Amino acid sequence: MSNCAIVGINWGDEGKGRMVDLITKDYDVVVRYQGGSNAGHTVINEYGKHALHLVPSGIFSKGVANVLGCGVVINLQSLWGELEKLMEAGVPVTPENFKISDRAAITMPYHVRMDQLEEQRLKDKKYGSTLQGIAPVYSDKYQKKTIMMGELLHPEYLKKRLKDILEWKNLIMTGTYGAEPMDFDELMAWVETYGEKLKPFVCDTAAFLRKAQKDGKNILFEAQLGALRDLDLGIYPYTTSSNTTAGYACVGAGIPGSRLDRIVGVVKAYSTCVGEGPFTCEWFGKEAETLREAGGEYGASTGRPRRVGPIDYVATRYGVEVQCATEIALTKLDVLSYMKEIPICVGYKLDGKRIDSFPFPADLDRAEPIIETMPGWNCDISGVREFSKLPEAAQNYVLAIEKAIGCPITYVSVGAAREEIILR
Repeated sequence: MSNCAIVGINWGDEGKGRMVDLITKDYDVVVRYQGGSNAGHTVINEYGKHALHLVPSGIFSKGVANVLGCGVVINLQSLWGELEKLMEAGVPVTPENFKISDRAAITMPYHVRMDQLEEQRLKDKKYGSTLQGIAPVYSDKYQKKTIMMGELLHPEYLKKRLKDILEWKNLIMTGTYGAEPMDFDELMAWVETYGEKLKPFVCDTAAFLRKAQKDGKNILFEAQLGALRDLDLGIYPYTTSSNTTAGYACVGAGIPGSRLDRIVGVVKAYSTCVGEGPFTCEWFGKEAETLREAGGEYGASTGRPRRVGPIDYVATRYGVEVQCATEIALTKLDVLSYMKEIPICVGYKLDGKRIDSFPFPADLDRAEPIIETMPGWNCDISGVREFSKLPEAAQNYVLAIEKAIGCPITYVSVGAAREEIILR
């Protein structure tokens, strides 16, 4: 039995989905353990190009069970829409290969509405929410005011709970925001419409995972976003509302007594960031637009242009430490092939002094990047499958990152397709 987590080292969008898709063949179960439909994984394989938001990336692999753990929050409509697209593309989705924890919280329409109302109230002070209701549903979870997926199997109990919760929610919407109240019958119709379709997949996934472990199965834990968006250790308050770190994997999966044998941290060969918050190495203007277009840097969930810049050693080293990564997958190296010189953020300058450790979030707005460059390779590397056959400049770039972050790089992605990878 072997447990592995694939996690983001930076701000998210590092390429975790393509890595899960690649190594799922070595695992029997893939578990998403936190987050909701607010971020996406883009996977390209024989079924085509798919942007997954809730469904684990192992869904494309035959014989692999895919689980949404108790730490995930689930928008019924979004999830069903995602499953429909997969099935239309010929991807098998059955209760045998896709399972939803009965303890996962449901993201209700009023959570989405609350998210929108709060961002409108914040105006220019907004946190950059994806408006998917993620912060409101996690907030409600800790106030013990959410509906769990298992309640779909107990309709009368669900109706009573929803009626009580909606009374409280409407007090907030009308009293705090001056918005119209939401209607109970409409919400119940929404729950029944999409919940009925998803009920066959709902089960005690913790028991399923415990049995898988006893049977010696290999389990792969899949995270959303990256270390710098972690609620506790990220760039608060510009974070997500759950724990994106590998340390939460077993808890969010529902098997807290388990351990991880391997933690693969995913790092992009340059930096990207979606949403608000400090981003020390950010580029602007033509330089940013050229890199954004070369890498296709637009959010899988929102379509928003990603903020871009050179790789950031300070932030990446911190992400490696927070995630306790045992190895690194470096993605999108091929995107940098157009550059004659490759810029690197090797440190920060804060109040006139150089720092090499990631500062407290309140200090980040004053931090300035210290940039150095390395020679580029100026050629197409997408067909290379052996590290030694990469141009010397590309090898040197990878080795420099490896040394700076203090963690071995075992995968180097040179393209978006599953096979466009170098194994070291």
